[in-house]
Amino acid sequence: MSGALATSVERREGTLATSAERRWVALAGALTVVLLAATLEIVLDAAVGHSPLIPKSPSIAKWMSGVGERLGYRVFLIALLAYTGAFAGILLLARRLSVRWAIALVAALQLIVFVGPILISTDVFSYIAYARMGVEHGVNPYLHGPIAISADPVYRYVGKDWIKVATAYGPLYTLLSYPLAPLGVAGALWGMKLEALLASAGTLALTWRCARMRGLDPKLALLVVGVNPLWVIYGLGGAHNDLIMTLLLMGAVALTLSAERGSRNEIYAGAAVLGATLVKATGIVLLPFILLSRRRIAPLIGVAVAGVAFALIAYAVFGIHGVDIVSALNRDSAFVSSDAFPTEIAHLFGKPGVFPIDHDLLEAMLLLIVLHLLWRTWRGYDWVAASGWTLLAVVVASTWLLAWYTLWALPLAAISRDRRLLYATFAVQGLFIVHQLAPLLAPVS
Repeated sequence: MSGALATSVERREGTLATSAERRWVALAGALTVVLLAATLEIVLDAAVGHSPLIPKSPSIAKWMSGVGERLGYRVFLIALLAYTGAFAGILLLARRLSVRWAIALVAALQLIVFVGPILISTDVFSYIAYARMGVEHGVNPYLHGPIAISADPVYRYVGKDWIKVATAYGPLYTLLSYPLAPLGVAGALWGMKLEALLASAGTLALTWRCARMRGLDPKLALLVVGVNPLWVIYGLGGAHNDLIMTLLLMGAVALTLSAERGSRNEIYAGAAVLGATLVKATGIVLLPFILLSRRRIAPLIGVAVAGVAFALIAYAVFGIHGVDIVSALNRDSAFVSSDAFPTEIAHLFGKPGVFPIDHDLLEAMLLLIVLHLLWRTWRGYDWVAASGWTLLAVVVASTWLLAWYTLWALPLAAISRDRRLLYATFAVQGLFIVHQLAPLLAPVS
């Protein structure tokens, strides 16, 4: 009797476990449908054409139009909220998802956005304009803004804030964009979208690899980055070159982690950091933490060798202005956006905006944070986490904040052993999303 009773209990427990597992799988399936549906809603509505959220653009996704309606703030923000909620649920269920499910979900989201139009931002048209300035018109993009080629077909798509502004991007990225210039505006746009997709895929692959090397769950790290709403909708949707920077940064991290296991990749890690810096200057943040972690000069040799090579090429193509990254960085750091944390804090204290003294205070605060993180890294703190905290601090202290800037620290947070960095990154992204919700609260006219 006791044996039969034990067998009956085991069967009942097995049935309950199977039933519970099926419920979890069903929930994961429902969340996956929400993610895909929200992304499709945004992309199909965006394909209808220009709206306050969709910049003027060549009709690269005209074949998708006719299904949705012109994308407005209300539909977009509701879809973004639904996506964000489903993303949170997927992360909670990550351990119950199969690897194939996770990879398929990430791939599907990326491809849906890739085949659609440009979302939210006009930045990609600035990239194309700077490339066409150099290749098609012989105008140095480090000396002149797109207004110098006002007769070019791309000019009508460039954001009005940037028509008189010379490029702030590093010479490596500018050179990467040059081969796309002869393809015309539509061809160059597809080229930029493909570059962003490949950079995203490469970053995700490196994030997976780095998580495994650090003994963390690679599937969770993949979902943290690859399903993230700001990564998919804002970063990839706008074909931003920040994804190329994160690719090179994660390449440097992977090379450094392999060096910790005995390989001799530190020189290449230094070169990768420099490459990231020559796309966007903030990439240099990683270097001091790698140096303090390894306590070897090899990464610095990689920076020096690659730096001399890139400096010669940049000088030959762009002149002295092509290697003067600091001036462009100082110029752009003076800009102020309504989404920036310092701007909102200033409003809370009754100030109309950010003043020059506030810039000085923010720079001093950022310097203190970086010095503290460098000291902690010297004492043995996780250098990956310290690098991520620094990038996050740069974002929070910046008076010019855009959604894709919050992506800089995300892959590092996904592979950090300090989970507080991941929670802080999500908090910053969450606050950014909340700040976008104002149109939902406005009365319908």
